[in-house]
Amino acid sequence: MSTDYAYDEEGHLWPFFVFTLTSIVTVPITYSLIKSSRNDPAAALKRIQTDYKHDQSAVVDTLRKSEKRKDGSKPWLIALVIAGWAVMGYMIYLIKTTDAPVQHLWNPYDILGIAESATEKQIKKTYKMLSLKFHPDKARPDASKNETIDDLNRRYVEISKAYQALTDEDVRNNFIQFGNPDGKQGFSINIALPKAIVSDGNGKYIVLIYFALFGVLLPYLVGSWWYGTLRRSKEGVLMESANRLFKEYQDNIDEGGVVAALSSGQEFEDLFKGDKADAGLSKIESKVMASDELPPKEKKKLEDVESGPRRKALALLWAYLGRIELGDATLEKAKFQVAPIAHALNKSFNAIALAYMNTAPLLASYFASQRLIQAIPPKASPLYQLPHFNSAVVRSVEGDSRVHTTVQAFMDQPDAKRRSLVVGKGLLTDAQYKETIAYAKQLPYLRVAKAFFKVTGEKFIIPSSLVTLVVKGRFVPPGSEKVPDVTPIDLEDIDPAEDDLDAILGRKKTKKVVGKDEKGKPIYEESAESEDVYPPLASSPYFARDHSPRWHVFLTDSKQGRVAVPPFTFVSFDRPIYESDGKTPTFAMQTMKAQFQAPPQAGHYTFVMHVVCDSYVGFDTKMEVTLVVEDASRAAEMKDEEEISEPEEGEFFLASCHHAPHPHNKKLTTTTTDSIAGIMNAAKGAPTKQRVVKDEEDSDEESGTDDDEDDDTSDTNTDTEPEN
Repeated sequence: MSTDYAYDEEGHLWPFFVFTLTSIVTVPITYSLIKSSRNDPAAALKRIQTDYKHDQSAVVDTLRKSEKRKDGSKPWLIALVIAGWAVMGYMIYLIKTTDAPVQHLWNPYDILGIAESATEKQIKKTYKMLSLKFHPDKARPDASKNETIDDLNRRYVEISKAYQALTDEDVRNNFIQFGNPDGKQGFSINIALPKAIVSDGNGKYIVLIYFALFGVLLPYLVGSWWYGTLRRSKEGVLMESANRLFKEYQDNIDEGGVVAALSSGQEFEDLFKGDKADAGLSKIESKVMASDELPPKEKKKLEDVESGPRRKALALLWAYLGRIELGDATLEKAKFQVAPIAHALNKSFNAIALAYMNTAPLLASYFASQRLIQAIPPKASPLYQLPHFNSAVVRSVEGDSRVHTTVQAFMDQPDAKRRSLVVGKGLLTDAQYKETIAYAKQLPYLRVAKAFFKVTGEKFIIPSSLVTLVVKGRFVPPGSEKVPDVTPIDLEDIDPAEDDLDAILGRKKTKKVVGKDEKGKPIYEESAESEDVYPPLASSPYFARDHSPRWHVFLTDSKQGRVAVPPFTFVSFDRPIYESDGKTPTFAMQTMKAQFQAPPQAGHYTFVMHVVCDSYVGFDTKMEVTLVVEDASRAAEMKDEEEISEPEEGEFFLASCHHAPHPHNKKLTTTTTDSIAGIMNAAKGAPTKQRVVKDEEDSDEESGTDDDEDDDTSDTNTDTEPEN
């Protein structure tokens, strides 16, 4: 038995090989290109509609386009994918059009030309006739059929083998067992490559190509990917930069300190290599030091930084935040380049601050993000976010007040009052004023209407249960007119049906509740479920990147200065934010939910809820919320009492869903604590402090313990907008 290796002489196998090899490369690259194009769905949305352009808008637009090309699909990669699909298509065409050689099985009945039901007499008769006809001594080649003597001899041998296979016992057994009268045969392996590739001395080149692909290129690509992942953290910054930011972390750091810490990133060393680190540094520092926007403390930090890439990066960051004109095209470009790098580094600093769970550094990180995107120095007025607003206009609005005016407060003033403050000589023109007002009325300010805690499917929150923080709010742009009132239905969060597992687990959205029937059951809108709704890209005329705004919701303990529930980030919402024109707000009630585990002991736990937008200054919400955790046995008793009392259906539904505080209680006394330390002590079984929770009239007074507990078992109900 032998093995034969045969190359693809007919050309019917190698298209399969080429198609497989090409698909292994083309399909994954195609998937990665499609995935990268969908990473930020908001990237396809329009910006806030405005024609405002500052003096350096051309530089910013150029950097944005350059970064899109860098982060997006590389042209050569797209060309490679197109070529790959073209090759795969051509291979499929060859596979369909090339006839494969037919492999005939050796069959003695076919060779003798008889049926398989033929008798032994018929077999002998047919063999005798064919042997006489094709005997080498009698048969003559047919020139018209290009026959040769060898062809006739092979045919005679096949006839003899066929007869023996049907009459001789041993030959017949070989045919039945091995499919051949001669017994077990060797097998051949077809190589899916044309023979011309490896013949005529081409074999060494094929070996060289295989070595280059699998011995050099593949290990290089795998190694580059592996060591590239090791060099960067999950936030996408260099590990060395993350280590430096870790060293810069302080528990009492503020926004200015965060900016100074971000300048330590190794990415700036790559940006300012060699002589670039000192080129123009003195000019930048002189302009920054002369600016009134930079606090003396930050100027001192800049002076203390050693010369090099970090000092130049910090000086450029302050020049960017202060919108300082540097008078040099190269320096202006560098000024706008450092801000996106610092913003990326801030993500790593945010993760470090979150690991420590301290409130101040975490908020400082979010506030630094706002300032970087809007190009506003720390502690400067939020009014700088508006087009055409400079220091003169801001001073005209704020006067000598030490408290800055927010965009919302400015827009809430009557039009005549606003116009008198900002329109005039050395201030804004009438056209600029109109553009500013139109711009402000498109900013996505999320106004929180209500926040409360609940457990899905339950009326009471018991220890260690899975609690949902429900935040209800509407996007009400500053200066909005004819804002509809909030209705009670808007503030309710109806539990999904018990058999709707997808809705309970959050895999699908519940439809909007539009009312209730006579039995108090919710009535849902008939429209189909909507897709995620994304707000417009952050309006940032000075930031050389496209950024989708994010809202972070988290709970803190104000007494301990610690984060109690880590941030939940929201980039999309469940209701339309603007009408089809992209400018008119819908004022639709949005719902944000965050789940966490309840404390292990019953009591009243008071937290501070933060809703922070990472893209706009002064658009944040800070409010106190109280989590009421009932003892499991007490909750069961209260549930039984409610069932016995049999209230009217409408009152029962409102009491269970609206989560209103008990109207008769003036003072709440609980044998627990509302701080993180108390929660940890409770988890360890240690005694807890007693705390008195009073209504607003007695909010500034505290007293000792009281044996009577509050009868209120409702969840937190914090309303910030009036109901209709």
